[in-house]
Amino acid sequence: MNCEQTPFPAVAPDSKIELTQSIRISIIIPVLNEAGLIADAIAKAWQTGADEVIVSDGGSADQTVAVAQKSNCKLVRTNPGRGQQLNAGAAQASGEILLFLHADNWLSPGAAEQIRQAMRDTDCLGGGFKQRIDSAALAFRFVELGNHFRAKHQRLVYGDQGLFTRRAVFETLGGFPEIPLMEDFVLSQKLFRGTHQPVILPGPLHVDPRGWKKAGVLRQTIKNWKTAIAFRCGASPESLYKRYYQD
Repeated sequence: MNCEQTPFPAVAPDSKIELTQSIRISIIIPVLNEAGLIADAIAKAWQTGADEVIVSDGGSADQTVAVAQKSNCKLVRTNPGRGQQLNAGAAQASGEILLFLHADNWLSPGAAEQIRQAMRDTDCLGGGFKQRIDSAALAFRFVELGNHFRAKHQRLVYGDQGLFTRRAVFETLGGFPEIPLMEDFVLSQKLFRGTHQPVILPGPLHVDPRGWKKAGVLRQTIKNWKTAIAFRCGASPESLYKRYYQD
């Protein structure tokens, strides 16, 4: 897939000290029917050292909104669709850096400082984190290695790796495409093109293994690969969404 060569806004070299000392980080968490997870997700997001936590709800039918309203966060309500939810959250963010987290992912305390340190390099547009899938099963260590290889060498940082970028760059690229699936794939392609490499920070970013356990590690991994290959070959996000969630 070809990406438009959109020029990115430059970061002035003399702003390096300011960036590391005062840069604000906004965490954006898209949710849909995550009442059982959202309070803990918000609390752990604050523990990273972020300056702002935004929850973007896509029309939950459970108590997600009620729980979020009682928690320390900024709540945004929009139509369902992860791309649309992420964009709505980003539009309300005040930070120079946007960090997108899934509700069932959480970063180690102080992880925001890793981002601030990475941004000493004014050529750095963003990146993600090394994963730690919270299961002792050996199969998950191979999944982690495969995901790290993809992010580092194929320059595709997915949403469950804590994708982050400068807000100015995000806005220049037009944000996430508002498609039902593969929105993180498309943004990564646009963001980390040419000479721009994603920085992969040590984190770790903890991942709930519920999806893999439900479907089976091998079956879910193959399903993810097939979806990415089909998208590269031109399959529409709409058809892939139906296939992905109906299997």
